[in-house]
Amino acid sequence: MNELDIDFLVGADDDDGSRRRSRASSGRRGRRRRRRRGRGRFLAPMLAIIILLGGIGAVGFYGYTWLRGVMTPEDYAGEGAGEVIVEIKDGQSASDVAQTLEDKDVVKSARTFTGAIAEAGKSSSLQPGEYPMRKRMSAAAAVKLLDPARRLLERITLKEGLRLSDTLVKLAEGTGKPLKDFQRAARDAKALGLPDYARGRLEGYAFPATYDITPKMSATDVLAAMVDRFNQTAQKDGLARAAKNLGRTPHEIMTIASIVQAESGTVDDMPKVARVIYNRLESRRKLEMDSTVMYGLNKYGISATNDDLRSTSPYNTYMRLGLPPGPIANPGDHAIQAALHPAEGGWIWFVTTDPKRGITKFASTEAEFLQYKAEFEKNRGRG
Repeated sequence: MNELDIDFLVGADDDDGSRRRSRASSGRRGRRRRRRRGRGRFLAPMLAIIILLGGIGAVGFYGYTWLRGVMTPEDYAGEGAGEVIVEIKDGQSASDVAQTLEDKDVVKSARTFTGAIAEAGKSSSLQPGEYPMRKRMSAAAAVKLLDPARRLLERITLKEGLRLSDTLVKLAEGTGKPLKDFQRAARDAKALGLPDYARGRLEGYAFPATYDITPKMSATDVLAAMVDRFNQTAQKDGLARAAKNLGRTPHEIMTIASIVQAESGTVDDMPKVARVIYNRLESRRKLEMDSTVMYGLNKYGISATNDDLRSTSPYNTYMRLGLPPGPIANPGDHAIQAALHPAEGGWIWFVTTDPKRGITKFASTEAEFLQYKAEFEKNRGRG
């Protein structure tokens, strides 16, 4: 074989090899592109899923945060500052009070307060009144300050047998309200709710008891509360019916009760004093009670002087027959009960022989009466 033939063969061989190598290289690049396309087709859905799940997670996180805010109302922290007066009105529920507290910016949220008071077990123990609170308090702190013991009020005790004039002075001193306000209110029988048989006069019907008086109560409110307490007592005692059974009006019974209250040394004496009054009325004797004389003269004491006994007052039972025009003080329930249920006995007189020890003796004869009177004079001289 000549040289030309060898070159031709070598050249031919080289050309075929190059083409083969070229086809092999192209095949490898194709396979790589197909693998990349395959991986791309797999990764794209995965990426979409990851993005979707991430979005859902973000929405879930923010949704949970929002829901937690809705489900757990905001609350102030601490004991608050400043002062604000909150009034709980009669009949208000814990929810009503909670709304008032939110409106006055005492608590952040009414729902927070209702939750706090329910947790404390005090939802049904709120009592009417005015309470000093602070602004921007935690709900739990607000619950503690709504203790009934912290209500703004004056507690005033009016004892049995106190005259109306003295009652009004004591109320004015206890509440800080002008005396003239109470004096004016005492004349308004309709506003006070006085019963018809009181004849428009408060004396005898301002029931003695302990009263809680809030700053918002007017003089009329205070006196009306006392009359209301009397009306409750009258209903409990069956005053109108029992008075009729005794042949008396309720007003006469209250007049007798006021004398019993003024003249008795002890509660045990009251039914006996009442019996003396009835016996003297029934026998057409003058009552001859020093307490009525002193009331008519606007004086105090247990023994009227000779000058006192010459008074022309309608309350001078030494000069006038029968009962005085009305009560001479505000009797308590014991005195009212005694007037309705007097003891059995024939006594016509009684004498407080020892005022210091409250000893009273009862007499059915004039001789006994004079003996007891001498005993009184002796003890008074020692005093």
